[in-house]
Amino acid sequence: MPRPKKNTQKSVASTIRIIGGQWRGRKLPVIDADGLRPTGDRIRETLFNWLAPYTAGARCLDLFAGTGALGLEAASRGAAEVQFAEYNTRAVQQLRHNLSSLNCDNAQVYAGDGVEWLRTKPPEPFDIIFLDPPFAENLWHPASIALSQGWLQTDALVYIECPKNQQLQLPLNWQQHKEKTAGAVRYGLFQITAEQP
Repeated sequence: MPRPKKNTQKSVASTIRIIGGQWRGRKLPVIDADGLRPTGDRIRETLFNWLAPYTAGARCLDLFAGTGALGLEAASRGAAEVQFAEYNTRAVQQLRHNLSSLNCDNAQVYAGDGVEWLRTKPPEPFDIIFLDPPFAENLWHPASIALSQGWLQTDALVYIECPKNQQLQLPLNWQQHKEKTAGAVRYGLFQITAEQP
């Protein structure tokens, strides 16, 4: 009688892989949690091809960081500074551990509600923002309004990932620069222009 197969899925940690830059090929453990949806390798590769002229030396914000895949990729590719904001305390602990294992000293992690954090006084404005919130929570509009209160350089680039059929309400001076779809996901890059009179 054949022995039942062991369910080893629980014991194998999920990982993300950094696909470019100084840590290219590094695999990092991430937690499994509801709503945690790391941006896939193919989408990240497309995104960072778009961002290639802008990433080195940039100040980046990974607002709903989750696994931190987007901010870690930016740090690997020469961003001057990366700020992460994440609500899930286990994800925060894992992200801090991963940053430590990479000896990444130009990144900080804020533990708490990203939109609430944006209601505090902004630091120096950011050049690149990754806006990929949990899809079920519909946070694109409140986050974009809060980001517009001093968090963005005039020509900042904002990456947005959302369900393909999601109707986005964004400030008028967020001009779509690039857009693609992958399965049920739509993703794009927006450039901030001067405020409308």
